[in-house]
Amino acid sequence: MKTLSKIKLHLVAFDIPFPPNYGGAIDVFYKVKFLSEAGVEIYLHCPQYADRKPNKELESLCKHVFYYHRKTGLAGLSTHIPYMVFSRRNNALLKNLVEIEAPILFDGVSTSFYLSHPSLKQRTKILRPQNIEQDYFSQLANREKSFLKRLYYLLEAKLLKQYENKLNAADAFFTVAQHDHDFFAKKYPQSNHQYLPSFQPYVKIESLVGTGNFCLYHGNLALAENEEAALFLLDQIVPHLKYPFILAGRNPGKHLLQRAALLPNCMVKANPTMTEMDQLIATAQIHCLPTFQNTGLKLKLLHALFKGRHVLVNEEMVHGTGLKEACCVCTTPTQMLESINTLMSQPITEDDLNYRQSILEAHYDNRKNAQTIITYLQLKSL
Repeated sequence: MKTLSKIKLHLVAFDIPFPPNYGGAIDVFYKVKFLSEAGVEIYLHCPQYADRKPNKELESLCKHVFYYHRKTGLAGLSTHIPYMVFSRRNNALLKNLVEIEAPILFDGVSTSFYLSHPSLKQRTKILRPQNIEQDYFSQLANREKSFLKRLYYLLEAKLLKQYENKLNAADAFFTVAQHDHDFFAKKYPQSNHQYLPSFQPYVKIESLVGTGNFCLYHGNLALAENEEAALFLLDQIVPHLKYPFILAGRNPGKHLLQRAALLPNCMVKANPTMTEMDQLIATAQIHCLPTFQNTGLKLKLLHALFKGRHVLVNEEMVHGTGLKEACCVCTTPTQMLESINTLMSQPITEDDLNYRQSILEAHYDNRKNAQTIITYLQLKSL
């Protein structure tokens, strides 16, 4: 039997995961952080685009961080490979993966261009899908008002469906949601499959006991799925409440602002600082967090559960997360209104928070989840 040596790991990211200020970047950054703290020698590979820059925080956690130009625009287009994948191809990335002998974690389907490359055939390769991507893009298309964007989402969904056949080169799939795990386990039964929930910045519940006096919805309000949820609340819920309601998040659209302005009990907090957002989350009495896109895990849900009081959701928000018992789950607007009226006068107690902590620890323990990856890599090295 081989002697276990220091574990090395290539981690191919879909973006520079710092600052960890949106869902996917949060998962990647804290995965890197906790694997590094557990002694894994990480070679991190990041496409560079938009406004994200090389970062010393990442470099302090990794053996080496490689940055690559992402081929956006026409250079990223292909007739048979999804744009999200083809635009991240880079010869230098393949060269570095080949030259440094180590297992490879492709973090997201978008990073998987070289998953089935012959030069990497003998490597242990883990794929971490963030969603069932063709479903995600189909749902984006259904919610998109712009014809050109809707066409792009539909074409991307079609190409992602075709591209699925290339994913069978993965030795293992480490999925963020239980329903994603079940999908990939059925499609690729020859591979190892692990349900590995998102890594996140929280260790223990910091929620305040007692009561607050307002309801809160928070998220990136520029995203179509979040705007849809916010508009649902403005149409179906807020007009029937006697309590203050706050919508907080990045870049709310003109239509949302106009709708909110018509309701005397509603306020929009646009582009709050992290300190301001944490204060809102801590002091709200109820977090109203519906979604109509049951893909992946919404990290806003974890933020509310670790930092906030009552969390009210619909079935789609907790689908596949293992967190249903930690929330108040409603299926209709009427149920949501009834629950809000009940919960507004119901304090959060220490017993409530201890119960919630036990549910969160069962799935969302960063150290335990990092060890799942390490154990798999150790077994593959024997």
